[in-house]
Amino acid sequence: MVKLFKKSGRKPGSAPGTITHIGKKTNVSKIQIVDFDKRELLEKEVKNIEDCFPFFDNPTITWVNIVGLHDVKSIEKIGMRLGVHPLVLEDIANTDQHPKVEDYDEFIFVALKMFRFENINNELEMEHLSIVCGKNYILSFMESIDDVFEPVCVRIREGRKTMRESKSDYLMYALLDAIVDNYFIVLENIGEKIEDLEKKIVQSPKPSLLNRLHKLQDEMLVIQKSVLPLRKFIPTLEHLKTPLISTSSAIFFRDLSDHIVQITDTIDATNNKLSTMNNLYLSVLNHKTNEAMKILALIATIFIPVTFLAGVYGMNFEFMPELSSPLGYPIVLGVMIGIGISMVVYFKKKKLL
Repeated sequence: MVKLFKKSGRKPGSAPGTITHIGKKTNVSKIQIVDFDKRELLEKEVKNIEDCFPFFDNPTITWVNIVGLHDVKSIEKIGMRLGVHPLVLEDIANTDQHPKVEDYDEFIFVALKMFRFENINNELEMEHLSIVCGKNYILSFMESIDDVFEPVCVRIREGRKTMRESKSDYLMYALLDAIVDNYFIVLENIGEKIEDLEKKIVQSPKPSLLNRLHKLQDEMLVIQKSVLPLRKFIPTLEHLKTPLISTSSAIFFRDLSDHIVQITDTIDATNNKLSTMNNLYLSVLNHKTNEAMKILALIATIFIPVTFLAGVYGMNFEFMPELSSPLGYPIVLGVMIGIGISMVVYFKKKKLL
């Protein structure tokens, strides 16, 4: 489950550029290589990060995907091989890093968050993801195995012209686009949860539903905190003064910016919907309470005259003619029943029942 506030794992006083894994440690560690040009393609999984180094000397596009941010040695080694700044390597291993984009002349660094729903409890999970784009290479770093980049791999395998003939900047766009598309899927899932929750609140507002509503609000706040910065820095990729991003690829980053605007607008609308549902819960609960109070008030009103008659004939006066009459009891009882029935009929005509 995602948390809006969490403790920082950073040790106070650590030197800048110290590569320390901050976050949940997983047992998964995986290094994947995708090396291609317009004619050839090589996909392989290696055990040692050094096995990737020969590919960087080729004119082909090399994409190295490292799964497991706790493997700081591999992160440090490949960073030293490609001249990645130590501060960037520190941010890669830090899962608390805020989304951002930085231009280091020789490479571009992008840090952002990825979301998914776990299969067991269908709870939202957040992952830290980093991308380093250099000349003819892409490095991607993930916390755990995920198929979010599989559509990109499929396009490479199918030999799509734009993918296979473009440089590393287009591959970076394709990876970012896959993550942004995943945001749409996550928001659709949350939208379905909201619709289902709204129906249940209208039918029967329960405390458990209010808890679910607050949980959805917390999830949306985390998503908003992680996605909102993209609206600012994704457009910078289009306008960066760097040879790493070509004019032809800049157009695609503009399209990506439009998708981010659409996502942030959806997030705002979803947050407004959740706030409205909070008021809806209270309104329905108050309505249910008022209905119950109205029924109790009508019942009390019906029994007021009946109680009055019962009180009169329950007094211990010696001279009460009806008490000595053989028909006194059934007459009084009939009057009570008649009053009750007549009042029920009256309330129904007035649409109070």
